Amino acid sequence: MSDVYEALAAPARRAILDALAGREEQTLFELLNRLRYDHEVVLTRQAVSQHLAVLESSGLVARRKAGRTVLISFDPAPLAQIALRWPTPQEES
Repeated sequence: MSDVYEALAAPARRAILDALAGREEQTLFELLNRLRYDHEVVLTRQAVSQHLAVLESSGLVARRKAGRTVLISFDPAPLAQIALRWPTPQEES
C-alpha cells in the first residue's frame, strides 16, 4: 500500500494518471501528447517512462504489448484499497 502513496506523491505522476483515465489504452506517444495539450505538462519520453515505472510497480498502471506497440492503461484497483482501509461515515437519509 505504501507504494501507492509514493506513486501519487509526484504531481507529474498524478497528471499521467489523469491522462490515462481519460482513455483506456494509449501508447507512450499518445500519452505525451495528452499530457502536453490537455494537461499542459511537458515531459520528455524518458521522464514519462521513469514515472510509468513507478506507477507500474505500485499497480496503478499496466503495460501490454500488441505487436511492436506497447499499450499503457490505468488500473484504479489500488485506489479502492485506500478507501477500504479508511472508510468514511455514510450520510443518513
